[in-house]
Amino acid sequence: MFSTLLNIVIPVFAVVSVGFVFGRRQRNTDMSFVNLANVAVFCPALVFSALIANPIQIGTSWPLIVAGVLVILLPGLMLCLFKFKGLERRTLVLGGMFRNTGNIGIPLMMLAYGDDKLGAIIILFVLSNVIHFSLGLFILSHEAGRWQWLKSPILWAATLGLLLAEHRSALPEFVYTSADLLGQIAVPLMLFALGVRLASGEVGELGLAFKVNMSYLLAGALSLLLVAWWLPLTSEWLQLLALSVMLPPAVLNYLLCEQYQCQPNKMASIVLLGNLMSVLTIPLVIYLTLTFL
Repeated sequence: MFSTLLNIVIPVFAVVSVGFVFGRRQRNTDMSFVNLANVAVFCPALVFSALIANPIQIGTSWPLIVAGVLVILLPGLMLCLFKFKGLERRTLVLGGMFRNTGNIGIPLMMLAYGDDKLGAIIILFVLSNVIHFSLGLFILSHEAGRWQWLKSPILWAATLGLLLAEHRSALPEFVYTSADLLGQIAVPLMLFALGVRLASGEVGELGLAFKVNMSYLLAGALSLLLVAWWLPLTSEWLQLLALSVMLPPAVLNYLLCEQYQCQPNKMASIVLLGNLMSVLTIPLVIYLTLTFL
């Protein structure tokens, strides 16, 4: 399992490293246009294609859906009680609510718990993205206007994907193929942009990043216990939820902090260190879930 984790995590850091080297060689690189294109085009395409390919069955999956929402919202509420010097509350809360359920979470859950869990895994992925680009943007857009999040293309792509998921046969095949092709650009470009940001030499202190990530793990564990006690969840769903709350902060958090000018340097260090820490925390979580659930 450890080698499997390395095979997933190392490529993530490889792409970040490429961005870091590029940023070092090309001084004063302006990634604002690239980041804007990712948020406005590639990420919406990723969310839309994921929803079309994996429709959500609300009738049979409602406990997992409710649990998936709660393990995002509860850590956010808990983290409001924490305070770290020099770190804005919205920066702290964003990273703790939204985990790396996409490029690390999906393949890792499939390898750890089986391909037959893909439907449930996609539900957690989609929930995270929909809330990220509604409530998450609402939190970030404090100074830009509280309704700025309604202008997000990703929110409307998610809405369209949810509405059309059950009617994919009515869509021309090239619509889905085009969205899927554009969506494949999103995650590698996020990682590359993170590397470029790290190359600027303005990364926040690692001590702060470590304490923040530890608070994320604590809030995630407590939220999981509350959800497991309250909802009728199967052991398979509990395995997925346990791993999802222990995943590192999403790289997308950095991208959005960059766009909304919400301490992107500190978010970059939190994301990077969180992914490094996951090499130790995730194998432990997988071992415990496979042994006791």
